Parts: sequence; structure tokens; C-alpha cells
Amino acid sequence: MNKLLALPLHELVRKISARDITAEAVVRACIARIEADEPRIRAWQFFDPALPLQQARLLDAGAASGALHGLPIGVKDLMDTADMPSGYGSPIYAQHRPATDAACVALSRAAGAIVMGKTVTTEFATFKPGPTCNPRAPVETPHTPGGSSSGSAAAVAAGMVPVAFGSQTAGSIVRPAAYCGIVGYKPTHGTLPLAGIKPLSPSLDTVGVLARSVEDAAFFVGSLARLSLQAFDHPRLRIGICQTPHWERAGSDTRAAMATAARLLELGGAAIGELVLPTACAGLTEAQIAIMGYEASAAFAPELRSHADGLSAAFTTLLASGQAIDGQRFFAAQQLAANARHAFDALFEQVDIVLAPSTEGEAPAGLNATGDPIFNRMWTLLGNPCVHVPLGTGANGMPVGVTLIGPRWGDAQTLAAARQLARLFS
Repeated sequence: MNKLLALPLHELVRKISARDITAEAVVRACIARIEADEPRIRAWQFFDPALPLQQARLLDAGAASGALHGLPIGVKDLMDTADMPSGYGSPIYAQHRPATDAACVALSRAAGAIVMGKTVTTEFATFKPGPTCNPRAPVETPHTPGGSSSGSAAAVAAGMVPVAFGSQTAGSIVRPAAYCGIVGYKPTHGTLPLAGIKPLSPSLDTVGVLARSVEDAAFFVGSLARLSLQAFDHPRLRIGICQTPHWERAGSDTRAAMATAARLLELGGAAIGELVLPTACAGLTEAQIAIMGYEASAAFAPELRSHADGLSAAFTTLLASGQAIDGQRFFAAQQLAANARHAFDALFEQVDIVLAPSTEGEAPAGLNATGDPIFNRMWTLLGNPCVHVPLGTGANGMPVGVTLIGPRWGDAQTLAAARQLARLFS
């Protein structure tokens, strides 16, 4: 990897702002990596090197412009960009050119970030895969990078960009981060704005980040949200191990990663105990599926009416399942979620952080599916901050890791615990 792209984000921004290096040099390093690896990985839906070079030269010609000055980023193609196409992973929007940036993209540009291009998303952030390959897999046996933030995870894992936007409605940040062996940070629901992002399920949709390190993830989101996420000190963490109601789905690699995380955190001084979810949390996965389907069927009523032939069979099935859910069942699922949030919030009087599986195991072989978000859905519905921490590889040499979950709006302490785990593992 080019030594510029190996720098922590805060150091990279500092050096560009101080004119120790130029934004153009950093962008050129990204371009070289993209051009070398993109034919194999196919992480980018849209990439025109002239655009980021133009942005970089403008920044280099002026004064330091903000907290992300000169930082190259990837933007998931679910998010609008005024100077690049936004296709949402669907042929229906192949020629779509938004008039304005999504709010999170506009915030990043205002802070001085440089948009390198648009990363591949699955169809409307659901389950029909794009062409992206997992960069951690052998060339001869492709594996999924996960979804729906497929291209963002692959681009970061391959060193094409140091950081990229993702979004999560079920498991679309945590799962690709896990499969690609990088950090995925899903903030507390609502931390970053959704305006200008093609909606799937507003109750669930959450903007987050794929990054090389916990520090980079905290720096990027903290800069955009005006939050101090870098410094949080807790004398002795209380960690609750939560196997979730789906533990039987956890393979041996995931079980080993959970055991490793618990052992390392205990060696680091944490108090470790088993966490039993309250009865109010029963049925969260089913409620998430119902809410996502119901809201998606409403959000995509225009496409279903005007462009049904441009929708995949899988997406059409999702919309049909959502149409079969009546308002009463939707209200009941939302009420269950509200009750569960209250009960889960109370658990943080006993623990500081919850430790849970990220995935069933390593990334599945093949590119026909993106893996199952079974271990992510409930946390997305609850709205709590989640950080995936990579912990080496499984039996087949592909990445594995765990998720740390904190209290709602407790993002700083969640990231601090994740940072501690990552350092203990390294």
C-alpha cells in the first residue's frame, strides 16, 4: 500500500492541511490503487479520475477547508451526488443525475472531503448482489463482500480509499465489514442525516462508515456529526456476552471469535458476564423484517407502478411480502420495538457494552448472495450504536470478528471499547 494511504485519517488530514503533502498526491495514490485492482474487485459503480483530481487541485490552491480537508472517500451509490450518477443499484435509475448531494455527502464536501466515486450497492440496498468481489478471497474462488454496502467495504479493504460511506437497514454495514475484515460502525440511529439517500425503511435506515480502524471510523463520523468520539475513558468495562436468540446459527469460527473477544477484554481488565435479554426483546428479528417490508412497499410504490419490469424477482417478492402486512401488524411491530428499546436501555445499568456475533461465520463462497443479516437485524431495529471489530480469520482464511453494542447515544463509549478490543488483538 502507498505509505500516504496507510496514514491514520487524522494524520492524513493534518499533513494535507499543513501542506506537508498535497491532496492531489493522495488522490493520485487512490487512483493508482483503483486502476490496479478494480478489474478484479469491481467495487465502483462510477469512477472518473478527472473529478477527484479537479477537487484535489481546488483544495490545494486554497486554504485548509475543514476537518476532513483533502480526505478521499467512497460514497455508496444509494446516496445522491450532484456531479456523479446515482443509480441505487437498479437499472431503473441507470441514467439518474440528482440535482443536489445527499446531506451526508454535502457535509463531507463542506468539511473538505474528496469524493473519489460511487461504490456498488445491491439493488436498492436489499439482497440482489452487484458484481463486487471480496478482496480477501482468492481470485480463483470468489466470495461475496456482503451487502448492501458491498463496494464500500471492498474498496476500503482493498486500500482503494481509506474510508467510505455505508448504510444499514438490516445488516448492511456490519456484515460487509465482517466479511471483508475491516471496521464497520453503525452509529445510533439518526446520528447522520438520511436526506438525499434512496429510502428503504426510514424507521431503520442508518448512515454509517466502513473504515480501516476504529480510530478512523470515529474521526470521520465525529467530524460530520460534530461529536467528540475519539476520547472516552472507562476505568473497568462491564461486558455482557449476548449470544442472541440465533446462537444456533453461529458457526465454529464465530463462536471462536466471541471466545477470543471475551478473553482479550477480560485480560484487558474488563468484567465479563453472560447477558440474558429481557422478555420484551423477544421477536425483534421478526419485527424488523415486518417493519422493513411494510415501509419498503410504501417507499417503492412509484417504481412498482411505473417500472415493475425493472425490478428483480427478489425485490418484487420483498415488496409483495410488505404489501401483505397490514397497518395493525406494522403498529404492533413498532410497539414491540419501543418496548424492547426501553427494556434494553435498562440493561446498561448492569453492563457498559454488549458483545455479540456479527455474522454466522466467514463470507460465503460465490457472488449469487450476500449472506444473511440474522445477527444484525435486532440491533438495527433497537437503534443502538454497533461497531464490528475484525479478529483475524476463520478456518478457510477469510475474516471473522464480533460486534460491540453500546447504549443509544453512547457512541463514544462503544467506540472506545471497540478501540480497546482492536488494540488487545493486535
